This record gives sequence, structure tokens and C-alpha cells, in this order.
Amino acid sequence: IEKFLGSDYKVMSSYGHIRDLKKKELSIDDKTLTPDYVIPKDKQEIVKKLKENADAAGKVWLASDEDREGEAISWHLCEVLGLDKNETNRIVFHEITKPAILAAIKSPRRIDMNLVNAQQARRVLDRLVGFKLSPVLWRKVKPALSAGRVQSVAVRLIVEREREIHKFKSEPYYRVNAIFATTNPDGSASEVKAELDKRFTTHEEALAFLEKCKQAEFKVESVNKKPLKRAPAAPFTTSTLQQEAARKLGFSVSQTMMVAQRLYENGFITYMRTDSVNLSSLCINACKEEITRIYGAEYSNLHQYHTHSKGAQEAHEAIRPTYMNNTSVEGTMQERRLYELIWKRTAACQMADAQIEKTTVTIGMSGTDEKFIANGEVLKFDGFLKVYRESTDDDSRQEESQHTLPELVAGERLGRREITSTERYSQGPARYTEASLVHKLEELGIGRPSTYAPTISTIQQRNYVVKGDKKGEERAYTVDTLRGLVVSSVRKTEMAGNDKGKLLPTDIGTVVNDFLMENFPVIMDYNFTATVEHEFDRIAEGKEEWTDVMHHFDKEFEPTVDKVMNARSEHKAGERQIGID
Repeated sequence: IEKFLGSDYKVMSSYGHIRDLKKKELSIDDKTLTPDYVIPKDKQEIVKKLKENADAAGKVWLASDEDREGEAISWHLCEVLGLDKNETNRIVFHEITKPAILAAIKSPRRIDMNLVNAQQARRVLDRLVGFKLSPVLWRKVKPALSAGRVQSVAVRLIVEREREIHKFKSEPYYRVNAIFATTNPDGSASEVKAELDKRFTTHEEALAFLEKCKQAEFKVESVNKKPLKRAPAAPFTTSTLQQEAARKLGFSVSQTMMVAQRLYENGFITYMRTDSVNLSSLCINACKEEITRIYGAEYSNLHQYHTHSKGAQEAHEAIRPTYMNNTSVEGTMQERRLYELIWKRTAACQMADAQIEKTTVTIGMSGTDEKFIANGEVLKFDGFLKVYRESTDDDSRQEESQHTLPELVAGERLGRREITSTERYSQGPARYTEASLVHKLEELGIGRPSTYAPTISTIQQRNYVVKGDKKGEERAYTVDTLRGLVVSSVRKTEMAGNDKGKLLPTDIGTVVNDFLMENFPVIMDYNFTATVEHEFDRIAEGKEEWTDVMHHFDKEFEPTVDKVMNARSEHKAGERQIGID
């Protein structure tokens, strides 16, 4: 940044917050609920140097990140360095490039106290919850435990999902698939794979159906061809980057943010904490140039995405490369891979839709109303798929339907090669991965882009949740295959419920969750947590006074804490449930 600005400027770092609440005290006034900030010991030398340089400078510019946390850092600097917040220049940018820095210098603003107060509200509320709930846990459950407004709700999600899995009773069913033969116009043979349009609940029903198939004739009843368009996904937000990096690169949520931070600091990508999908016109035009140059004009199709998430306030643009003509960057293997993912997603979102022809063939069977259905897709124009395909939590099923079918016409008879009935089992809910937990938190309106990674790290550090493997159980299933006039049966085995790298609640995590659910249902309520986030948004917009929000919360919270703390308990919940010494 100093190099961009020239010799008249000196750029120094505060290394984040220079002032915070005391670590081992509440540091919040009981009556006014205002915070008591201190300069930590490890920041005193930095503050001394900043003061010396600020006093010697003709003008001080504050350039912390463009979000609530960054605004609060600038305000703390004002307060500690003795600057006038109504006079000091505050500049914001969301990419570290020369044009962005020079543009910011040309249009400074003042510190936005609404954003500062929204950050203070979050900090104070989280401190009130953490410092007042934790002693309750120490007395009633086990020493050295902790609770948090967002972390405890995240643990609740994982505990409840585990209980859903244990309650779920898997039921068997029978899925019937067929391979038919057809002759092409040139005399060559092709096969058609199809699935029966119903499933059987018992083995006897499945076998009876295979018996019917022995003498049946199979005929194409209809061929339905339908053109489809597949549009590219929006550019990355913090949440979607964390999810895709987990699926495609195997990165943890915190690892993704650490690598993205380095890419941002090196000037390669825009600010990585954002819930906006907007792109600047500069980026859109740069995408058009690169797509046309690399792939051809027919692949370019400009899209303008709009952010729908309510209260989106962290920066004003999606995560994208700062220069689209840099298709790759130098750095560690992790940095190169994450950058490539961001570049591809950004390019793809400005590319043409994929053109697909979907064919659905209905195959009738004599002597019954049941139908076999064959689905196939033909990619007529790859469009954005040339660059990028978005992942899902179950890519295997997505791939199954993407095969082509031979040319078939209504009335055409098909030869039966084989028909197979396979015993399958209904699947219960899936355990959360770090990525799917982020998705759920975002869906419920819990937390913001800056909180997902620290929340997921915290619940693991506190040993309430572990990321691990769950060994499945061996399960037998039956496969019956009709070839010619003979049905052969085979018993096979599979591992059911085998999970790798999923989030699992620990015993103590479950006990703490149950205690908090029983005694502090309001704090643990998903809607309450989401509502608080909306109140922070209203404070940021200047529509609510932050201290009023704090007083309203504490008025109801404090009596509940006192009531639970003073309630007699014959034995600790933790000792009763998991035998803690």
C-alpha cells in the first residue's frame, strides 16, 4: 500500500484490535452495560509506536477492513491515539490494488458509528452470555466449561442431528433396474438402462415382478425430448467459498479462510468476508475480455447477480480475482488451488448457459401397468461447464443421470437383456460436515461471514464436537437378477453408516447442550439467535440504539441466570449422565 501511495505516506499496521475487554473479567458496567476497554499488554508497544507516528504526521488515514469489525478497529484507534473521529479520514477498499487504494484516498469518509455500535452490541452481548452462562455450567455441570450465543446453538444442531440419526429406523425396499437391447439403423447394437417407476416393499413382491417379466414384451411407449438450460452459480460469498473448498479441495473452513486471507493480503483476490454476490462493472468487463480471448465470444454472457440475504453488510462485492487476466498466481500449493477455484467460479458466472437436451423414454411392459423410465442427457453446448461445475453433497447421484441414450422411437420393441432387483435401505439424515454446518447456519440466519469459521473452530477446541470418523455396520442385502428365464439370487454385504470427516458431538457436548436447552431455552432458540443478528443489522443501519437492545436482553436474561444458579440440584447433570469425576 505504501508503494502505491508514494513517499508522502507511511503505512503502519495495528495488527487488528488495539483495545478490547479484559480477558478474565466481565468488563461491562452492571447498570449502563457499557464496555470497559483496555489495551492488552501485547499491544502496548504497537500503540506507543502508532502514537509517536500519528503525532508527527500531518494527517492520519484509517484504512482497516470494510466491515463492522474493521470500523470498530478504526474507532478504537481514534480513541486511543487521541484523534478526532469527526475530522479523521477513514478510507475503505475491498481489494489491495493500486487503482482501489488511489480511489479510496480520493473519497475518504468519517467513521460510521452505527457500524461501530453494531460491533459493540455483538461484543457485549456475546460477553454477557459467555460470562454469565459459563459459571452456571461450572457449578451445575463441570468446571472449566463455556457457553456462547452462537457456539452453543451450533452444538445444538450437531447434537440434534445425531439423535435424529439414532432414532431413524432404516426400512428395506427393492429397486428394479433393467438393461434392454436395441438395434441401431446401422445394424450395431446399443443398450438402454432404465428403472422401474415403482419400488417394492417386500422381497416376495420383487420376485413376483421378475416372474412376470419372464414372458413379457417390452415396447417404447413415448420418447420425450426437452431442451434445458443450466445457468452458472453466482460468484463466491464467504459461505459458498467455504463449502466448495471443502467439497472440491478438502479444506477445512478455517483453512479456507487462512489461505483466502493470504491471497487477499497479496492483492490477488477481493475481501474474503462477504455475503454479497455483486460484481463490479470493472470485473464483469474484464471477465468478458478473458472469456472471449480464451474460449470465444459465444461463451461470454454477462450476468449481474443480486444479493438476497437480508442484512448483507460485509463489503459490497463477491470474492473474485482482482485481475481476471491472472488465471493463476504464485504461492503455496494451497494458495494456487484456492485461487484457481475462485478464478474459475468468477469466470463461469459470466459465461453462457449450458444447453442440454434431456430425453425421457417410457417403456411399457405387456400384462402390467408398470413402466420403466430411461433418462438421458445430451450436452448440446457446454457453455460455463467448460470451466466449472458446482459440487453438491452427493455428486454420485448427479452423475448417474448424465448418460446418453440411443435414438429410440415410439412403438419400437426392445429386447430384454437383464432385469435386476436390488435390496436397498431408506437413508436417514446425514451428519454435518463443516461445510454443510456453515450452510445450515447461514440458512437459519445464525452468524455472519466473519463468524462461521471461528464458531466451528471454537466448538472443536472446547471438545464439544469432534471431526472424526464413525464406523458403520456390515449389512447384508439381496440382489435378484433375471437373465433369460432364470432368476439368480445373491447375498452381498455393504458397510452402512460409514462416515468420514463428519462433526460428531462428544459426551460433554451433549450434556452441556441438554442442560442449556432445559434451563436457557430462549438463548438456545434458533429464531432468537437469528433475531439478534437482525437487531445488529438494524443498529448498523442506525434504526436502533445499541444500549437499548442490550438492556432489553439483559432484563430477561439476568433473572433466568439467577434462578438457575440458585436452584437446588441433588447432583450434577454431568455426573449423572457421563460420570465426570
